Amino acid sequence: MKSDLFSKEHLAEAAPIPGMTLQNAKSVKYTVNGEMHARQGSMVAFRGNLQFEHKSQGLGGLLKRAVTGEGLALMAVRGQGEAWFAHEAQNCFIVEIEQGDALTVNGRNVLCFDATLHYEIRTVKGAGMTGGGLFNSVFSGHGKLALMCEGHPIVIPVTPQAPVFVDTDAVVGWSAELQTSLHRSQSFGSMIRGGSGEAVQLRLDGQGFVIVRPSEATPQKVSN
Repeated sequence: MKSDLFSKEHLAEAAPIPGMTLQNAKSVKYTVNGEMHARQGSMVAFRGNLQFEHKSQGLGGLLKRAVTGEGLALMAVRGQGEAWFAHEAQNCFIVEIEQGDALTVNGRNVLCFDATLHYEIRTVKGAGMTGGGLFNSVFSGHGKLALMCEGHPIVIPVTPQAPVFVDTDAVVGWSAELQTSLHRSQSFGSMIRGGSGEAVQLRLDGQGFVIVRPSEATPQKVSN
């Protein structure tokens, strides 16, 4: 049988070492030798001896998800083998987090990550009850994290001289050391006249970067 479908671009080949790699722009391949963590329901294929089990986030994490809908339903993948992860054909990116780094990420943008990373749901300080989540996921430690994004993400540097203002429905993540606060860019008079559609943003101050997607978030079902 002959077809462009069987070209090297599409062929899944054995990885030389365990861990995470991009299979293509829309999926991540993970060669498991022990344990890794992934978004529930994101596995699209696997081979080898692997078990997929619900991963508890503890009582605190469950309460925060119940209140806000923010957070991430996780599964632990254990054993030896290869697994492929994807979600709604979104673009995938791998971030390598080093010791001392910390990255704040919206839970809807997390695909999978190394078990060596520490994961915690924290309050977004100064954000109030705005859209985009009162709580976000903070990753630290050492290891790789696979993010996903509808469209091509925009990475914007943040400096003490140039704070960045982001739509809370479009933000993917930011350097955890940045300071956050709520910014109102719409006057009272504009609100009375019907508003601009851009009334409130998340302000980020300090030194680091912020990642945004090229569209506002669409409503999603909250995982139980």
